[in-house]
Amino acid sequence: MKITRIEAIWCSGCLVMKKIWKEISKEYPEIEITTYDYDMDADAIKKYDVGTVLPVIIFQNDKKEKRLIGEKTKAEVINIIKEMQ
Repeated sequence: MKITRIEAIWCSGCLVMKKIWKEISKEYPEIEITTYDYDMDADAIKKYDVGTVLPVIIFQNDKKEKRLIGEKTKAEVINIIKEMQ
C-alpha cells in the first residue's frame, strides 16, 4: 500500500499528525509513505488535487483510493489502513 501525505509547516493539524505518523510507520514498516510540503511541491499539489484544508492523506492500494482530510486520531488512520489492506 502507498500513502501520500500532504502537509505544511504552518499547519497545526499537520504538526499534531507528525507524531501519529511516526508511530504508524513503526507499526507498519511495509507501507510506503511519501510526504509532500504544500508550499514547496506545487506539482504534487496539482497532481493530487489538494484543496485548502490540510493535512490531506491519500491511501492507495491497487485501484482503491481513500482520502482523509484534516486532523485524525491514530485509531481512525489505522482503521483506514486495515480497510485498505
